[in-house]
Amino acid sequence: MANVFTSIARTPDLRNRILFTLGLLGVYRLGVFVPCPGVDREALGDFFANNEGTLFGLYDMFSGGALEQFSVFMLGIMPYISASILMQMMVVVVPQLERINKEGQTGRNKVIQYTRYMAIAISIVQALASAFTFERMKTSAGADIVIHAGLAFRLMTVLTMTAGACFVMWLGEQISDRGIGNGSSILITANIIARLPSAVMNTFQKVKIGDMNLLGLVLLLAGMALVVAFIVFVERAQRRVPIQYAKRVVGRRIYGGQATHLPLKINTSGVIPPIFASSVMMFPGTIASFYNHPALVSVASAFTPGRWLYFVTFLVLIVFFAYFYTAITFNPVDVADNLRRQGGYVPGIRPGRQTADFIDYLLTRLTAVGAVYLSAVCILPTLLIQRYGVPFYFGGTSLIIVVGVTLDTVGQIEAHLLTRHYDGVTQSGGSLLGRVRQRRRMLTAPEEK
Repeated sequence: MANVFTSIARTPDLRNRILFTLGLLGVYRLGVFVPCPGVDREALGDFFANNEGTLFGLYDMFSGGALEQFSVFMLGIMPYISASILMQMMVVVVPQLERINKEGQTGRNKVIQYTRYMAIAISIVQALASAFTFERMKTSAGADIVIHAGLAFRLMTVLTMTAGACFVMWLGEQISDRGIGNGSSILITANIIARLPSAVMNTFQKVKIGDMNLLGLVLLLAGMALVVAFIVFVERAQRRVPIQYAKRVVGRRIYGGQATHLPLKINTSGVIPPIFASSVMMFPGTIASFYNHPALVSVASAFTPGRWLYFVTFLVLIVFFAYFYTAITFNPVDVADNLRRQGGYVPGIRPGRQTADFIDYLLTRLTAVGAVYLSAVCILPTLLIQRYGVPFYFGGTSLIIVVGVTLDTVGQIEAHLLTRHYDGVTQSGGSLLGRVRQRRRMLTAPEEK
């Protein structure tokens, strides 16, 4: 571990990227504590103290406490993620967007720009829904949370929260381009980790007052370690497809002939399905905020964590997004064509179409296993809260996101260090070869004269 930190410190580009990422995360966490005007802070704190295990607690976890603060960053990165979901679906469905997306980097930049516009529209809708929701919220004593409800409060909320969402979207893009890791995922991970100290304090407080005994705490910590180990194991697990390259004779040299493998991850989609599913599950509450109709309110309450409809819909969305994201990020036909052009083949499988069908066959079944794994882990926190009274969202979506993003970020750091190592070897080898050639010229110069 010490060698890794030393290598990072000695690599200027990687060090600057990590410091840049940490700096933007610090800016983001500071913005979480900048409140929007027009809300009674004490009444808001009392409300969230009485609704910790409800859907508001889940929203507050993903916002890193911004919902409880009624912050300008309350919407966070979720509008951008929702826009990304819709845009990726539209790219698959709408032929014109699909053609634009295939125009290289210029086309992809256009799609990204459309995604930003859609994120701004979603931010406006969600900010207005938040204003309506907070106007109807009351404390346990019946006090209003909004000091002066009305048009002025709604316009101010829409303006500040939409600007905050745009700034958070910019932060995520800057981290992805100039920092380390995926910006959107890192911001969500920072929000989840920010809630960890208070969750730990609540757990020890339960032990102190007698709601949880010491044995229960030990079992909880052991279960947490086992779940983390299980998540790491599945995220690292691969199905290695053997690849053999044919021998080619060019002049007197023989190329190819080596054996390698094509790694297929069990969870190819990574942390995207839980993030996308959680984002979609917030829509019923957003729609119900606009129209205080009994039917809409009952539908929104049915999607509260702990209800059977919430469980079923959440699991279906995870399975859907697992297959959807795998389909748009991994194309078996392109992989098979690349193998055929490079002279590679799967032993026992004909190159071309049969190879593509074989890879698709394996990928479909691996995705099914990965979707079941994601579904099983994501419903864990609600079960722990309902059955055993665990005072925070242990495991589930939050733990998968934290572990998955951490592994991805560590992998990128290792890739940077490995690239730096090979660059150093190449430069040293090149300089040594140059010195040998210069020495040879010096020795042969008198003979030429």
